[in-house]
Amino acid sequence: MHTKSFELDIAGKTITAEFNDLAAHANGSVLVRMGETAVLVTAVMSQREVTLPYFPLSVEFEERYYAAGHILGSRFMRREGRPSDEAVLSARIIDRTIRPLFDHGLRNEIQVVATVLAMGEDDPDVLAVIGSSLALSVSDIPWDGPVGAVRIGQHAKSGEVIINPTYTNREAGELNFEVLACGKDGKINMIETAAHEVAEDDIVAILEASVTVHQKLEQWQQEIVAKIGKTKRSFEKPEPTDAFVAYFTEHWEQRLVETLFNGQAGKDHLHALKDEFIQALADAEIETGKINVGEYFEEQIDAALHEGAITHGKRADGRALDELRSLFATAGGISPALHGSGIFYRGGTHVLTVLTLGGPGEAQVIDSIEEHDGKKRFMHHYNFPPFSVGETGRVGGFNRRMIGHGALAEKAMVPVLPPQTDFPYTIRLVSETLSSNGSSSMASVCGSTLALMDGGVPIVRPVAGIASGLMMDGDRYALLTDIQGPEDEHGDMDFKVAGTTEGVTAIQMDVKVGGVPVPVLAEALEKARVARLSILKVMTEAIATPRAHISPRAPEIITLSIKPEQIGLVIGGGGKTINGIKDEAGVDEITIEDDGTVFITGTNGSAEKARAAIAALTKEYIVGDLLDVTITRISNFGAFAKLDERNEGLIHISEIVPWRLESLQGVLKEGEVVPVIITKIEDGKIGLSIKQRDPDFAAKKGIEAPKA
Repeated sequence: MHTKSFELDIAGKTITAEFNDLAAHANGSVLVRMGETAVLVTAVMSQREVTLPYFPLSVEFEERYYAAGHILGSRFMRREGRPSDEAVLSARIIDRTIRPLFDHGLRNEIQVVATVLAMGEDDPDVLAVIGSSLALSVSDIPWDGPVGAVRIGQHAKSGEVIINPTYTNREAGELNFEVLACGKDGKINMIETAAHEVAEDDIVAILEASVTVHQKLEQWQQEIVAKIGKTKRSFEKPEPTDAFVAYFTEHWEQRLVETLFNGQAGKDHLHALKDEFIQALADAEIETGKINVGEYFEEQIDAALHEGAITHGKRADGRALDELRSLFATAGGISPALHGSGIFYRGGTHVLTVLTLGGPGEAQVIDSIEEHDGKKRFMHHYNFPPFSVGETGRVGGFNRRMIGHGALAEKAMVPVLPPQTDFPYTIRLVSETLSSNGSSSMASVCGSTLALMDGGVPIVRPVAGIASGLMMDGDRYALLTDIQGPEDEHGDMDFKVAGTTEGVTAIQMDVKVGGVPVPVLAEALEKARVARLSILKVMTEAIATPRAHISPRAPEIITLSIKPEQIGLVIGGGGKTINGIKDEAGVDEITIEDDGTVFITGTNGSAEKARAAIAALTKEYIVGDLLDVTITRISNFGAFAKLDERNEGLIHISEIVPWRLESLQGVLKEGEVVPVIITKIEDGKIGLSIKQRDPDFAAKKGIEAPKA
């Protein structure tokens, strides 16, 4: 085995890149380590071109169960299956970082595979991006890297900035925000941010800090490439013939500009013009060369959009550069069967979000290499049916895009959710994209807020989201608020920002250029803030605050606390006791946490019946408690009385009346309910007194004192 290793220190952590012959047939491969986390990344390019109208890049993020040192999966399938949501999101991070740095005229298939071999305390996604950059850079695959990647967090209490925080650092509530940023040459080309209502200026400061880390990583990688890098394969992009360019310029260029900037939203009119152009070109029998004429037409749309925005301040649908499309918001109204719903329109993008509330036992169980036996009490899922864009296609299931958009909206909502102690429900939101013309993920954030408030979930504040775009030409640029249609497809940046009136809760950015300077991103953040406040105003006019009560169709949850040592008592042998309580009360579920917190989920008052049963079962009596008890047995020295289903006490013959009784005959009887006070508790035995609780007991019973 031949190996060559390189090391780099980043904020006290050592990143090791080992180049070996493990994956000998890959064009480029590297084993990247940080701490105990190890990721093998390979890059392969096919020898022959494929006939496709797009650049054929695929990125895979493979999680191996053995990496976590656990035998995971279900009882019936102990091998890896489809990628987890976390793996899909990690693959998207790599893809969004490396894709802009390829020439999209390439038609050789390229596949990058990141395989997690070992899981330590460090997240493998940053290592996977760095490994992808290295594998491509040292290979013969044409690529304009390398890039840097870093995750930066801030401790919520101390304010300490943490470079590449560990999983322990990132436990719930410990970080105020975290930014995963990638880029090169002092620019940013990919951002993922989760934040607890953080100010835009603070995020800009973190982006500036990330650029410094990127530069260190880039220099390190360039030194590695200088030592072991292969010569890049030659690639020549096909050029159109002069006759074809002249034909387009003379007959179609002006028509394209007029059609593009006619104030119409969407892309249908452009598709119609494109079809007409291709047919006319075929009829004219113009020699085009080896180019794809459809791609050439799209490139001209791209150029016209850039020229219009940057030079003339024009947008395809006629709006000003910072103008929002028409907005509409409403809460509820679909059906009383739903626990909550919201509808949000932004131009031609229409999203319905539906809320479902469940008990704690309905939380999603997480069993992955990153988290074992964890539980997720809040879920947001995103659907994108083909009819939303006027197309036919496969219905059902989900894809990477749906997972990514769902996770982004979920991340945006988490900071405003009530803590489980205040609102113990499992919360599921589903956003249905019913009509799409740009930024449906941010519309899902708005719909989610409306649905939560309609369902009576006491969120801290409403959250809204907006997508901004960018047209760049060298140092010239134009920022676009609320991108749609052609701007989404042909713009240089998709910058999604969600937040409240107080600050940002989530950011996702990807680009089609090499990167965006931080000052431009700072300007985009400010424009997004202004747009967000306008959207929030429309939403709060529809519903200002969460409804006072949850839906009557939602389950009722009652919470109580028992001592951890009482958990076994409540569960009983083989679950007999707890199942008996469930059956008798008719509740849906009883969930007991390790700290003794009990969640009871039911309907029609069943939860209260179960609560009373558990409270009685776990009640610990103290001297002085006043009770009404039931006599169960009479003896020569007193009467035994039932306090509850589990406890019994003794009323000594001397504790019934203020004088001496020789016998209890005619005084008490089995089944009789009498008032008592607890007078002593010794070794689990409970002493009771009637006379101390009710001095008039004898008179009420007609018991006469003996005559002197």
